[in-house]
Amino acid sequence: MESHEPDHLSPAQLAAMRRSLTTGRGALTRRSLLRASGTGALALGGLGTLAACGIPPAKRADGSAASDDHSAEEKRVTFSNWTEYMDVGEDDKGRPSLEAFTERTGITVKYTEDINDNVEFFGKIKPQLAAGQDTGRDLICVTDWLAARMIRLGWVQKLDPANLPHAFANLSSQFRTPDWDPGRSYSYPWTGIPAVIAYNTKATGGRKVDSITQLLDDPKLKGKVSFLSEMRDSVGLTLLDMGKDPGDFTDADYDAAIGRMQKGVDKKQIRRFTGNDYTADLSKGDIAACVAWAGDIIQLQADNPDIKYAIPAAGYITSTDNLLVPARARHKTNAEKLIDYYYEPKVAAQLAAYINYVCPVDGVRDELARIDESMASNTLILPDKAMAAKSRSFRSLSTEEETAYEEKFAKLIGA
Repeated sequence: MESHEPDHLSPAQLAAMRRSLTTGRGALTRRSLLRASGTGALALGGLGTLAACGIPPAKRADGSAASDDHSAEEKRVTFSNWTEYMDVGEDDKGRPSLEAFTERTGITVKYTEDINDNVEFFGKIKPQLAAGQDTGRDLICVTDWLAARMIRLGWVQKLDPANLPHAFANLSSQFRTPDWDPGRSYSYPWTGIPAVIAYNTKATGGRKVDSITQLLDDPKLKGKVSFLSEMRDSVGLTLLDMGKDPGDFTDADYDAAIGRMQKGVDKKQIRRFTGNDYTADLSKGDIAACVAWAGDIIQLQADNPDIKYAIPAAGYITSTDNLLVPARARHKTNAEKLIDYYYEPKVAAQLAAYINYVCPVDGVRDELARIDESMASNTLILPDKAMAAKSRSFRSLSTEEETAYEEKFAKLIGA
């Protein structure tokens, strides 16, 4: 694929453009269909059948998922992450923050961008985890629903607060108490991923679009609306618009939300359900308004001033990608030190400036402003109190709920 990168863009914006160029229609990325919902045959046949197969948690006779820690004598850590999810040096060479960590601590980092989607990655490490074996990774980054599943199975290690002073002190209150890991005993967020409403003012005739009701009912938007093929984001925002809490809803509430979107499909108000391939259509104006991921909007706005976003008065959905130490990892302490390092404000700002997702670290505003003032004032990267107060998370699902809900959503979107 040929790349055309304008000279005026910052390193962060160039990285964003590369992300966009390499995640075309149908691509499976962390923000695509399989990123967070697991909807579709792969997920229902993979994750969905895991519990039904009776695979036991990987625990020792003493009941822990821990392993012998070789951090002291083996000054290294292996870190698996998503693509374009780490700062890169000038001319796309090196990893400045990782290199600084090694220089400070003497711990070398084997950094691998080998996560393309949650289901695929889980398939790689599941056999070792189920057998109680080391996956060869000391630190992984997975989306909240998969983090919850792995914690339930006992396939991750409990973190030692003594090695996480910055993380404990600087974690934003917005991310401190997920229902799947209260108090963050097993995980810390790498980034937040807000789902909001985006629109193209040229396509809407200058009108603002700021609610799910408008997306589903405004006749002027008919056939020019898209929702995400991510179940938790699309259903979650619809629940909020209906006055329901996505963190505490019933089967009947879920069915009502599905039914409401089904009406939008039936009357052809909704053009389609997408992964992050909605971005090209939104930029061109083929899609006038849609449910969108905030990181994409920051990328699009760098090149198209017609692209706007809105936080619905009812609230918005935030998911997270999270750092965990797998069971049997050999270098747990080293991994914890690396987690803690990225919760130092200066380091966190360096990362946020490159990847443009919500930074979960308090105290980074001044540091980020030194890098880029516009980013420091962008509430899609650093939510202010008003925006954070509107953030909601989709509640954890039981295995039975997950299977049933995903089947209903797959039928809705035609998956």
